[in-house]
Amino acid sequence: MFLPNDVLARNNVKVIGNGSKTLMLAHGFGCDQNMWRFMTPALEQQFKIVLFDYVGSGSSDLSQYDKERYSRLEGYAHDIVEIGEALQLSDIIFIGHSVSSIIGSLASIEAPKLFSKMIMICPSPCFLNFPPDYLGGFEKQDLQELLNLMDKNYIGWANYLAPLVMGDNNPSELTGELSSSFCSTDPVVAKGFAKATFLSDYRHILKEVKQPTLIFQSKNDSLASPEIGKFINQNITNSELELVEADGHCLHMTHPDQVTNTIFKYLNK
Repeated sequence: MFLPNDVLARNNVKVIGNGSKTLMLAHGFGCDQNMWRFMTPALEQQFKIVLFDYVGSGSSDLSQYDKERYSRLEGYAHDIVEIGEALQLSDIIFIGHSVSSIIGSLASIEAPKLFSKMIMICPSPCFLNFPPDYLGGFEKQDLQELLNLMDKNYIGWANYLAPLVMGDNNPSELTGELSSSFCSTDPVVAKGFAKATFLSDYRHILKEVKQPTLIFQSKNDSLASPEIGKFINQNITNSELELVEADGHCLHMTHPDQVTNTIFKYLNK
């Protein structure tokens, strides 16, 4: 059993802003809370913001990494619930990038009173293809080869994946930053998180998400196509889909103003 201060130290929790409503920003695989820096200056004018790093990412406490706990996304979701409880929060507006959209969904199912709304940036409940009903974008063998590359050539894996994730026509320094972030993550942690992210299938939980949900999807995203956004939109009852004319999987970094303005409109309805 973690005491509140232990939870906050474990996940390097930071609270900024002074609004009456609370946003919790959850970074994606291989990233950390610093990736939200393009959006936080505008958001903190109106909201209290909770930032954190998943165990093994950023400046979290790596000694708290538990291979079994974090072999499934539920382990990360439980950490989110513990952060919310440690800060004595309720009615959190959760904003998750990529896999964090699904981690947040799991947390909202585990502790529904903790969350009032969900905002998903480039989410995917399953990266695997199950033709003809569902095309997640990747064959299992391709993803397995990508995971094997992590063992053989970790730097090469990071340098291959970063441009794929960041997308074309975006600043090269952002791709470089993402590659560096991948490289700075402990390889054992990264491999476990990657397996939990890319080889899982959480399509079945979408119907259990009861909070109003806003879904952002890039028009051109190598990891999550617009069809996946439509699938999520169809399966979460009270949801809206915002298709952004953009390349890549990191809209919070490449199109922060557009994403932030849409979030303001959504939350101020």
